[in-house]
Amino acid sequence: MTRSPESESPRRPTVVFGVLGGIAAGKSTVARVLAGADGVVLSADEAAHEALADGDLQAKLVGRFGPGVMRPGIDGGPDDVDRAELARLVFDDPQARKALEGWIHPVVRATLHASFEDARRRGVPFVVLDVPLLLENADEHGLLELCDHLVFVDAPLAVRDTRAVRDRGWDPGEVARREATQMPLSTKRTRADVVIQNDGDHGALENATRQALRNLVPR
Repeated sequence: MTRSPESESPRRPTVVFGVLGGIAAGKSTVARVLAGADGVVLSADEAAHEALADGDLQAKLVGRFGPGVMRPGIDGGPDDVDRAELARLVFDDPQARKALEGWIHPVVRATLHASFEDARRRGVPFVVLDVPLLLENADEHGLLELCDHLVFVDAPLAVRDTRAVRDRGWDPGEVARREATQMPLSTKRTRADVVIQNDGDHGALENATRQALRNLVPR
């Protein structure tokens, strides 16, 4: 039987979260829990991965940084960008970093905005922006103004450094070195609507995130 328009539940507007926090704080886990089964996470890191797979961009990278910026593909597949080596090359070279960002950032912005508009058209209940420089580059990417709520994931530097060494193969102290070029975490924390502590295990982080979601978006 066809339901009348009066009997249909009105579609709730999409709620948009922006996730803030330091490197290796657990932002991706929080983003996934906030999105839930019916929401979507829009990751700048994943969009950058896709951008780096483009052959024309890879040619520009090799022309600027040399063939050492590429590594053999997995199982005989096409070569791909060695992101760790690329990061090492550009981190202490402002001109190189500016060139790289000029190639990648426009692609990432376009990808994220297109995905956001698609999610909103489909009536996705929750969209979570996992964008490391959400505050720093707000004027450039225009994503901050889309957010209804900002969530900060807080974890001690020592814990995050240990995670980065263990999970990413970084040198000790690399987290602090990279964050020194970004907006202070204390500033980001004050901009957030809610702070989620991540100094326990994975289950505790998920539970804290679900509680934050209930507080921000009562059912």
